Amino acid sequence: MASTPAQTIDLKAQYSAQVTADLERNAKEQDRLRADIDTLNDQLLRLQQDHTVLVNMQQALGVVTPEPAPAAEPTAPPSVPRQGATTPAVGKRTRTKKTTALQGGKQAKAKKPAAKAAAPKVTQLTLVELIRQHLTEQSEPRSAAEVAAALSQTHPDRRIQTNVVRTTLEGLVAKSKAQRSRQGSSVYYTSPEAKEPTTPPQADSQPAQANS
Repeated sequence: MASTPAQTIDLKAQYSAQVTADLERNAKEQDRLRADIDTLNDQLLRLQQDHTVLVNMQQALGVVTPEPAPAAEPTAPPSVPRQGATTPAVGKRTRTKKTTALQGGKQAKAKKPAAKAAAPKVTQLTLVELIRQHLTEQSEPRSAAEVAAALSQTHPDRRIQTNVVRTTLEGLVAKSKAQRSRQGSSVYYTSPEAKEPTTPPQADSQPAQANS
């Protein structure tokens, strides 16, 4: 039975409505996924910032994270090719040479850790030690921002933040290893072992006598 023009138009309308609804659902799903991606990116950025602050706090507290010990590499036994029955003496000499070489390699590997252990390990000063040393060398009070700027200039390889320096200074004040003073709304810090300011020599208060 042939379809009438009215039935053809009705089918086209149904397909068109279905396609339009599918497009709307597809667009909404894309918008939802983009929003989820933006939210995850924001969470990742905050976690990275928190990680940086925590690492700096760890350095400020002088906590040294132990380095994981390297896993020992398993030594695979050398594969000895199977020799034919016609040359047994040659196969025996080959196995003897390889066994000797393997023993020599093991002895060399056993000597390498001893040489590494004998080398002195260079220890890096913690942020607390750097701040105390800097305050000791100063003859005037310094703010947390000034201390952070000075340490960043002398140690460009280390990432020093002002808020971490301020927290470390407050910790030193709590342990009586630093002194805090206020000048208006600003807070300054000094070390109990700070150098005393040098005073310039006073000029002779007595006027020189005039030549008679």
